[in-house]
Amino acid sequence: MLLSPEGLPSAFVDIDRLSADERECLDVDAGYDSPVASKWDAGYAGFYRGLVATRENALDCEGSVTVADEYRFLRKYFSPWWSVFFLVARCAQLRNPIEEVSGYLQSREVERVDLWSKSCAPKCSIPLSVATDDCPSVTVVIPTLNRYQYLEDALRDLERQTFRGFDVVVIDQSQPFREEFYAAFDLKLKVIRQEQPGLWRARNAAVSGSRAGAILLFDDDSRVDPDWIALHLDCIEKYGADISSGVSLSTVGDRVPESYRNYRQADQLDTGNALVNRAVFERIGLFDEQFEGQRMGDSEFGLRAFLAGYRIISSPDAKRIHLKVESGGLRQMGSWDAFRPKSLFAPRPVPSVLYLLRKYFGDSDAIKAICVSVPPSVVPYHLKANRLLRGAAYLGALALGPLLLVQSVRSWKAASKKLREGARIPTL
Repeated sequence: MLLSPEGLPSAFVDIDRLSADERECLDVDAGYDSPVASKWDAGYAGFYRGLVATRENALDCEGSVTVADEYRFLRKYFSPWWSVFFLVARCAQLRNPIEEVSGYLQSREVERVDLWSKSCAPKCSIPLSVATDDCPSVTVVIPTLNRYQYLEDALRDLERQTFRGFDVVVIDQSQPFREEFYAAFDLKLKVIRQEQPGLWRARNAAVSGSRAGAILLFDDDSRVDPDWIALHLDCIEKYGADISSGVSLSTVGDRVPESYRNYRQADQLDTGNALVNRAVFERIGLFDEQFEGQRMGDSEFGLRAFLAGYRIISSPDAKRIHLKVESGGLRQMGSWDAFRPKSLFAPRPVPSVLYLLRKYFGDSDAIKAICVSVPPSVVPYHLKANRLLRGAAYLGALALGPLLLVQSVRSWKAASKKLREGARIPTL
């Protein structure tokens, strides 16, 4: 469903514009000083519980909220440490300290709410019409680099799909290239040989060469269930979506986010598991090749699609297991993590992160992101799920302050160069 380019509705729903059934999964918090804050609170919970905003039900209310309301909201939905961080940051900005401390103290008895305890969205059930050859065709796009062992498993999973109206395009950048490898699969399979490795160039080449009505973006180190494609199509059909953003269950790194439980408007796009209507590419272009060899190219594309008015739905049933294999793959050209460089004096974060933040949110918000996200990045990637270590990382960052500053400055300069050069977005 393409919204009018003249303006987007709020991503949050207005509880007063919902049906009785939809209001069942929301709670009106009368503890806020302002009715506006109470409405925003309900809308926020509705977003994560699967209520999709439309022009008819979107929240559109103005009004001020008190400092106490802000601390109440933080206490309800975030770790108590965020309230402390917020208090320190606001006082450092020379806000009224009495008002800030009072608001903080008033919120201390507020209990944290489990956003995921309820779901407002029905679970998708696969219509019989989806799993037929009469449905719009899909092209599954897989870039690969020196991972034939894992690519074989991914292609075998595609052989077992219940939906059969699809073809597969593999962009093979491996050295040595094994053309004979592909003869063993019972798939409508096209192989594009790309000599110069590049993730975004590879995906752009595959999308440009496809004539299917939808593009399903996939990674070579992934495993999926037989109904994977059908569930993506079902999400598109049921929610009138333009993009079905499947979830990725990683075998290494951070914990599986609680937000993966529900169907809802997506707040991220994973190009290792996403079905995109071809019309999206035709209107906003392909992937920005300024992100080549770095991170966040999928985030930029998702943000660009959202700003263009396209509906993106997070689809928890269309899941993949992401093996995150250490060897091979396009990640070998860059970092595993956007904020963890591979070498001591490499930029931190990788420059493409600041390119994205500064382009869409401005320099001020980019600096805030550095302050919040760089300190935890001193913890190794494989330990990032350890919350105790992540908390201690802020103390460790004080000792590493000069190094982190040098790394951040290097990243800022590289991002400035990208901004001067401008986006590199091919068109269909």
